[in-house]
Amino acid sequence: MKKIFLSLLFAFISIAISNAQLLYKISHKNLEKPSYIVGTYHLAPASFVDSISGARVALDEVAVVCGEVVMNEMESFENVKKVQEAMMLPDGKTLSDIFTVDEMQRLNAYMDKLLGVNLDNPIINSQMGKMTPMALSTQLQVVQYMKLTPGFNPMDLIDAYWQKAAAKAGKKVAGLESIDFQIATLYKGATLERQKQQLLCMVDNADYYSLQMKELTAAYFAQNLPALQEITDEKMGNMCDSTPEEEAALIYDRNSAWVEKIPTMMAEAPTLFVVGAAHLPGEKGVLELLKAKGYTIEAVR
Repeated sequence: MKKIFLSLLFAFISIAISNAQLLYKISHKNLEKPSYIVGTYHLAPASFVDSISGARVALDEVAVVCGEVVMNEMESFENVKKVQEAMMLPDGKTLSDIFTVDEMQRLNAYMDKLLGVNLDNPIINSQMGKMTPMALSTQLQVVQYMKLTPGFNPMDLIDAYWQKAAAKAGKKVAGLESIDFQIATLYKGATLERQKQQLLCMVDNADYYSLQMKELTAAYFAQNLPALQEITDEKMGNMCDSTPEEEAALIYDRNSAWVEKIPTMMAEAPTLFVVGAAHLPGEKGVLELLKAKGYTIEAVR
């Protein structure tokens, strides 16, 4: 992987030549008014909206804001319970039941370095020891991001901002996917054995993953989609790499499904679509798929 300063340099050069872009206008001869699509980074602060050129104007012009899911629905008791259940190992198992002694030692050493405490601590074990490897990976990644980002506030993030602003303005809020679909895809989409492999990849390659997180964050805040795609597509050449099937399930199949829904929604009302930035670029990204359907995609400057 390239050094972080090269990624930052590339990002800053991109801004200087006005290639930085996260917000796009979608138009078509059959649409009375244009719609918009914006890429987000799920851990970015809500305040970053002010750095996205034209974002507030786009929000004012649309009648609907559509995220990947309706975030208020995620906060219902029923859905919180579903997510919590999906994050736990089945049949009362613990991580020590599915990891070898050596693997647990490596995991504990990683957690010690990151958290200053590990699963040998009864309190930590009661909170994290029954999580699936995928759920634990996600929690540890958030902690890693918090350490890299002073002032990080998990209660004031950019994804929620759009929908809160829409609701406050009396606009409709919609989602491209259901909570059940996201649970099935993001929490249950891999076998426990594969989840275990992926968690150990993070544990055994801590510096690599930390550097990758820094690069992804820098590319997003530079609004540099090509750099973001390059980092996301980078391979290690071993089992840590996502398989084509995993990439399809997490990114490309979802892109295709969204592009089947988006035209109908735009025909009904001008809409601002808010999705993860990694879904936008590339031949199989949402922007190119919309172009293939005859829509005009213009960067909002």
